[in-house]
Amino acid sequence: MSGGAGDFDYETKGEGYAVQRRTDPRIAALIHTALGAARTVLNVGAGAGSYEPTDRYLVAIEPSARMRGQRPATVVPALAAAAESIPFDDDAFDAAMATVTVHQWADTARGLAEIRRVARGPVVVLTFDGTALDRFWLAEYAPELIAVERRRYPAISSIREAIGSQVEVVEVPIPVDCVDGFTEAYYARPEQLLDPAVRAAQSAWGFVDEAATSRAVERLRADLDSGTWEARYGHLRSQPTFHGSLRLIVGRP
Repeated sequence: MSGGAGDFDYETKGEGYAVQRRTDPRIAALIHTALGAARTVLNVGAGAGSYEPTDRYLVAIEPSARMRGQRPATVVPALAAAAESIPFDDDAFDAAMATVTVHQWADTARGLAEIRRVARGPVVVLTFDGTALDRFWLAEYAPELIAVERRRYPAISSIREAIGSQVEVVEVPIPVDCVDGFTEAYYARPEQLLDPAVRAAQSAWGFVDEAATSRAVERLRADLDSGTWEARYGHLRSQPTFHGSLRLIVGRP
């Protein structure tokens, strides 16, 4: 989850990611399986270290000092570098990964070309499909946020074309108790989105003005208090997974 080189200023707004944006083990299992037999892995836009495998030799790069500073002692320190200029030779790693970061890069096409350049084997990208964002009920409460996110996320087709000749796109089911606090992780726990600390670890809110955020939060609060949300979406509380916009893209050369 990348930092200062992209469209969101993690140096001033990136606090709390290590707490709110933790590795969900079920999503991690999909990522680690996609890495295959790779023994050396590069994590690009590594942020606070989410989803990094611990059973392989891993190198992490991250442009934001604040995000690098949130990496726990249990993971490798991250090098100060951005996706657009990866400081390693061609084919330096067995595989490379980028989790919820490509939309943050200043030059997505260049970053994807770089990550493909340094990986001999699979390139694994976890991202969101902008065309599927309106599957989530939050679109009703915060249309401004959905509009912003749709503009930010690169088209799935452009990622596919950049990372390999054999590419698989997987629609990732989001668990009802997902511990990685992106917006759709709370599809069954709407109360969490009333918490400013939760929203602060979701970069999209940083592109929505204060008035629109307040309207969204107060409308959601009112609908929760009145039972309106429960009447319309309460069935989601017992739905084990949600098929929203989360995608795992695996490209092989």
